[in-house]
Amino acid sequence: MVARRQWTRYWWDHERRKYELVTSEAVITELSRGDYPSKDQTLALIEPLPLLDVEDPIVEIIETYVIRQLMPKDPGGDALHLALASYHQCDYLLTWNCAHLANANKFPHIRRVNAILGLFTPDLVTPLTLSDKEVLL
Repeated sequence: MVARRQWTRYWWDHERRKYELVTSEAVITELSRGDYPSKDQTLALIEPLPLLDVEDPIVEIIETYVIRQLMPKDPGGDALHLALASYHQCDYLLTWNCAHLANANKFPHIRRVNAILGLFTPDLVTPLTLSDKEVLL
């Protein structure tokens, strides 16, 4: 966790300006949960970012992800993040969730389901993937 925090901080401080960043209410909700020392600072970092709208079709996309066992049943979690990024055609979905999102073994299934739905598939990556690895390793 310490390394991930350091890589994320490095990415935010040095790499983020290379990208047009957006977020969603789902991210804000996720970051608001629990009690951790940097909570207020973390929420302040994303406050100026534009929010992706949760359009009506996103509910159907989430349902399809769950039915096709692409994502866990929590409609406010991973399925929502992927649905938002896919529907809004984000180039990347930046995450440390390597179980359900940034997981190379799941990419073909995600691409297949999104193709069936006629959706764009974002690259699912970690901050480390989008950073200058020589600096971080």
